[in-house]
Amino acid sequence: MFRTLTIALVSVAMCLSALAQSATSKPAAAPASQPVGSSVQFKLPQAQEFPSSRAPLAVKYGNVPYAHVSGKDIVLDLYQPAKSTRPLPCIVWIHGGGWSAGSKDPCPAALFALDGYVVVSIDYRLTQEAPFPAQIHDCKGAIRFLRAHAGEMKIDPDRIGVWGASAGGHLVALLGTSGGDKDLEGDVGGNAGQSSRVQAVCDWYGPTDFTQFAKFPRAADSNKMLTQLFGGPLSKHTDLARQASPVTYADKNAAPFLIMHGDKDILVPLHQSELLRDALKGAGADVEMEVIKDAGHGALG
Repeated sequence: MFRTLTIALVSVAMCLSALAQSATSKPAAAPASQPVGSSVQFKLPQAQEFPSSRAPLAVKYGNVPYAHVSGKDIVLDLYQPAKSTRPLPCIVWIHGGGWSAGSKDPCPAALFALDGYVVVSIDYRLTQEAPFPAQIHDCKGAIRFLRAHAGEMKIDPDRIGVWGASAGGHLVALLGTSGGDKDLEGDVGGNAGQSSRVQAVCDWYGPTDFTQFAKFPRAADSNKMLTQLFGGPLSKHTDLARQASPVTYADKNAAPFLIMHGDKDILVPLHQSELLRDALKGAGADVEMEVIKDAGHGALG
């Protein structure tokens, strides 16, 4: 297990190093429109030393609201190198949990704040609160929020990468492929003039093509996570399943991808990552995939 996690983290570090060094073009601004989503006033709370057991090489700002939806704030945690004076590349961690559980804390990416990255870990609405596409609307709203306040957060708005596992892997893959799609953009948090495109994606074993699950309706309809995600049996929501699938949007404009998947994963089959890899490669996008031998679902982190 330790060796598997070490391999995975080294691969992620290599991907993020490329993000830090690359000279990326400025992301295209979103089409100008009147924001409908409820925005929030930006204000950082009191900083905490991070990690608390060491010298303050980084600081954490917890529970920063990035949007207000259905009477409640949606929040993120921000980790910054303690002495940063210039805009830095940003890693956004998106947690897993079957879209119905999990949270922004703990954040496995947080330690990269000790290596010169700004790290952000976001919460998003779970399926008990709202079905898809609420989850991707929240994620895109968070990316727009980061760009709108990049100066205060010391973020380089042209270098934002996303990393997620399982359900989080699905959401980061969707962020990396669906830039510019109006139906998935949403209006959460406003900031409609900002782009939600990202410049790098690290997808750990996320589902990529829900239409493949739909080919086995009996099994899919008994899957509680998918039923909650789509607001009903998958067999009755095939159009939504296609809309939620990152492979649907794979084209040459996708962000560079690193995909990692264990070959013993029985919850999200390895074939799901292979489908996305092949779709991206066939479209001319930049993609690498690493298969971790003897690793099951969740074995990478």
